[in-house]
Amino acid sequence: MVRLTGKLSLLNLFLACFGAILFSAYPLSAKEIQIFADENEAHIQFAVSEISKVLQKNEFLVEHNPLQLWDETVTESVQIVMGLSSEEKIKNYLVNKNCSPDSLQDEGFMIRVSNEKNLQIVVVAKDYAGLMYGGFELAEIISGGGMESVKDQFQNPYKAMRGVKFNIPLDVRTPSYTDVSDAAQHNITEMWNFDFWKEYIDSLAKFRYNYISLWSLHPFPSVIKVSDYPDIALDDVHRSTVDWKENYNLNGIGFDSPEIVNNYEVLKRMTIDEKIDFWQRVMRYGKERNVDFYLVTWNIFTNGTFGKYGITDELENPVTKDYFRKSVKQLFLSYPDLAGVGLTTGENMYRYSTKQKEDWAFDTYGQAVLDVVKEQPDRKITFIHRQHQTGALDIADKFAPLINHPNINFIFSYKYAKAHVYSSTKQVYHQDFVEEISRDKNLKTIWTLRNDDVFHFRWGAPDFVREFIKNIPYDVSKGYYYGSDQYIWGREFLSKTPERPRQTEIAKHWYHWMLWGRLGYNPEMKNEQILDILQSHFPETDASILFNAWQNASMIYPLTTGFHWGSLDFQWYIESGHSRPAPAETPSGYHDINRFISLPPHKGTNYMSIPEYVDFVENKKSSTRITPVELAGEINEYADKALSGVETFKGEIGKELRQTLEDIQSISYLGKYYAYKILAATNLALFRATLDVDYREKMLQALNQSAGYWRYYASLSLSNYQNPLWTNRVGYVDWRKTYDYVLYDITANGGKPEIASMNTTKGGTILEAEKSDFHYSTVSNVVSGFTGSGYLDYRSGDAKQDIEWTVDAPSEGMYALEFRYSLKRQEDFVCPVVINGKEVGEITFWMTGSTGCWCWDRISVRLPNGKNTIKISPEGFVMLDHLNVLKE
Repeated sequence: MVRLTGKLSLLNLFLACFGAILFSAYPLSAKEIQIFADENEAHIQFAVSEISKVLQKNEFLVEHNPLQLWDETVTESVQIVMGLSSEEKIKNYLVNKNCSPDSLQDEGFMIRVSNEKNLQIVVVAKDYAGLMYGGFELAEIISGGGMESVKDQFQNPYKAMRGVKFNIPLDVRTPSYTDVSDAAQHNITEMWNFDFWKEYIDSLAKFRYNYISLWSLHPFPSVIKVSDYPDIALDDVHRSTVDWKENYNLNGIGFDSPEIVNNYEVLKRMTIDEKIDFWQRVMRYGKERNVDFYLVTWNIFTNGTFGKYGITDELENPVTKDYFRKSVKQLFLSYPDLAGVGLTTGENMYRYSTKQKEDWAFDTYGQAVLDVVKEQPDRKITFIHRQHQTGALDIADKFAPLINHPNINFIFSYKYAKAHVYSSTKQVYHQDFVEEISRDKNLKTIWTLRNDDVFHFRWGAPDFVREFIKNIPYDVSKGYYYGSDQYIWGREFLSKTPERPRQTEIAKHWYHWMLWGRLGYNPEMKNEQILDILQSHFPETDASILFNAWQNASMIYPLTTGFHWGSLDFQWYIESGHSRPAPAETPSGYHDINRFISLPPHKGTNYMSIPEYVDFVENKKSSTRITPVELAGEINEYADKALSGVETFKGEIGKELRQTLEDIQSISYLGKYYAYKILAATNLALFRATLDVDYREKMLQALNQSAGYWRYYASLSLSNYQNPLWTNRVGYVDWRKTYDYVLYDITANGGKPEIASMNTTKGGTILEAEKSDFHYSTVSNVVSGFTGSGYLDYRSGDAKQDIEWTVDAPSEGMYALEFRYSLKRQEDFVCPVVINGKEVGEITFWMTGSTGCWCWDRISVRLPNGKNTIKISPEGFVMLDHLNVLKE
């Protein structure tokens, strides 16, 4: 066979045509496919590589040919053809098929299938981006259902701009809003890793995102050199070695304190010229994947300038104004593939009026962009102005020269769902803004979709995302960007059993990132297609069961946050149950039962607050709104359905599926914690209003149930993820410490912890503690709730026990060692785990709530095939029930 790519010489063209003539006399078998596409173009090459991988995985023999060699009349072969609607061969094909491409938009595509003598699949688009997306779609269909499942289709993008918000931790000297956090500190090096960006951009392209907005307080010293301010350009990449505090300013002020900046390590040696070359390559690669880059700043920050040349953060300072204008201009001159810039005014401009702020923004950023388009008249630039702490029409009036310029695409940016997209599919906080900009048909916006909710666990509810996107106002919209202010979606750092190298976050959380990209491109994408994607991704399982369990668990996020509405990231984080102390109205930031009474629901929901419900009950009112009791029941039902779905998975499954199922379980336990907490808060409010002691008893019962599910949630989550997590926006996320507050909710309201014991996980090999080889311990059965014939207790005092089991591992691999225990003293006891005489890690025996509440915690270890000894030496306060060995 002849395989051709790139440009053809006359000899190659002759040989290719001769080969095609010879080949036409010998029809391809069903396992042989010809692809006709101009693979010298990067977008097409990427798409064809995806198609080829799927075909080769299914044992097809693939032949690659240039589009110009395609003869549509040769129908003896199986053909896949990709071409632009403007190309002559494609034009002729469409005419012959009575098919018009006129309704194709930018990034849209059509797939035409004919099966006369043999299968012929033709992908057509107006531009290379659409052709790439059409190729991805084709590869996905074939992967899910085979060649015979490919049908005619036509798709245009629903939202023109589908991007991500990426707070970028470039360097301690030029930080983002999120730099004072674990997520940033673990990812500074990755920001200067080209392999990271290639993988990240490839993933975005496949998910149909078409831009990245990089957010920074003041990035210029790390990415450009300005001729009039040469000493500001920064070589090398620094990370602070300071002993970080838990909380820093929420507006980004003080991140450049001498203590932070002057205590550093050099992560990478790079000159500023090498940095510029690096970002030029990254942006160029993005361009080849239809992923544009934008740089967005908060203002006025001058991190990295260190007061040189008299630069300050005061807008009255003419040097500052000159420096910013020249820096923004140089940004475009340095990066020919940079699609645009954005800014927000207000974070560090407190002393100034709206007019002063917008005058400064125009004189710096606005004038710089006008300078660029004057100097480069063929250049198209997008200018994004976030509407924040200023008025939209004030901005529009000041930036009229940009709005009216033919080469400048001026768009607003607005925080659509505050900090929580996972709150309600119906948002209401944008209505005044929409009314304002609707007065001028030329004004459009992109929407900030903030996910400051889902960091640890894999989330996935297609029905929620689809409805959410469809509810976004259409006429004023250019699109959206999705991301966080509390987290960096770089490379994951929390897994206790990571891949090597560690996964990108977008690879770990591929499902929810895919949903926001794909459904933004086409919200009519059916669940059946998503099921096919799931089945292809997890071939070892029943995708329909996984789909339903995943969606049921994921709905816990919007139901809970929609009811308990702390609108900004520092006001509520669901995976920890915390906020900053002031919004929580507690010293720790923990949202206790009182805060669940006082904090009202999201205005876009139909939920009744707890005080409203008390009035509803006392006065026997009628209402169609959802009561707190009904909502708690709904959350419980979703959690129970998800847990039931997970229970159906049996036998050997892959690591990713196992971790996904355990994430679904963690979310479900978290949901049940919140469901019972809402019930407890409701009964407490009713008790306070009526003094009916039945409500008090129901409250205490619900609090104990809620606490039990927090312990399940924490134990399972701790078996998979490092903890605590430092976020700054809400401080430390410490699941063990939070259990203290959960239990205090019980005692502070006149009860005592009576937590139900945790059930042993099914599917493992249980090794009873009383049947182990033990020393210094005694077998007891005084405290009920154990398995087997008893448990190990220490004879007296608090000296360490010495316990060893022998387990026969059927195969080498990773195993979870699940220790079930109760505590006589409610403290943390850290104990080494020794496998075959070698210490491999630690297990923490921590607060169970009360003696007689049997809990489990896990550690993952590698066991060789055959007999293995497992030894621990816990404190005497640990009453040990059994070891459950689970194959991972």
